[in-house]
Amino acid sequence: MHQPHRDEEYADEAHYGDSSTYVSPPTRTRRRMFIAAASLLAVLVGGVAVDRIAAARAESRTAEAFQDGMGTAERPSVHVSGFPVLSQLAAGSLDHVDLTAHDIPADGTTRPLPVTKLAVGMVGLKTSGSADEAHADSVTATAFLSYADMSSALGVQVSRGNEPGRVDATASLPLVGDVTVSAAVSAASGNRIAFTDVRAEQGELLPPLKSLLDRALTEPIPLRNVPDGLHLRSVTSTEDGIDAHFTGRSVTFHPDSSSGRVQSQS
Repeated sequence: MHQPHRDEEYADEAHYGDSSTYVSPPTRTRRRMFIAAASLLAVLVGGVAVDRIAAARAESRTAEAFQDGMGTAERPSVHVSGFPVLSQLAAGSLDHVDLTAHDIPADGTTRPLPVTKLAVGMVGLKTSGSADEAHADSVTATAFLSYADMSSALGVQVSRGNEPGRVDATASLPLVGDVTVSAAVSAASGNRIAFTDVRAEQGELLPPLKSLLDRALTEPIPLRNVPDGLHLRSVTSTEDGIDAHFTGRSVTFHPDSSSGRVQSQS
């Protein structure tokens, strides 16, 4: 009886010896799946790129409005959180926006105290048709005031105190000497920083030195260059300066003829 040869029996199959692995050519279904996956990836990458461009434009507009309103020398940094940003813009409100500005001037005020650094977090930021106005549902902010800037504004040398919530103030006069006192710092009405519970620390509190310290510490120092719609809640002394913490609700940022203003409904 005729026995089929091995070559005839497997004529339609691809093999490479008894120990070889069978290799099946890619099917049309697999090719279609690969093409679909590659197309989807391309769409997703393109969508992320477009969304990032939209976020960058929103960040640029917000930074421009704040710089124009507050008169900062450098444009602040702005970061829009959340993805996708395009859907937030379509809804007319950005979920969360963080802004950081440096060296906000306080020209034209009594005892001008510049803000060394201002960090602002805005929730529900709604932009208007113009680039110079924006409305936020709620705002939190921290203004950092360096001891060097405070010393220039008050006319005495200010440094960190030995106890939490306190600062040291040193008054010096030629031929008289110097004296250091310690004072507690706290938030006062009208977005002002108050100095209370003044205690002599070092040196003799001679009348000329006492007069100099009284002028510096008796009246609270106002933070006039912080947007008006923000309310000072607390003050914290740190190693390098003072952190002033603010909150505000239903806040509108916009510049007027002279400086940045913020209106608040609460």
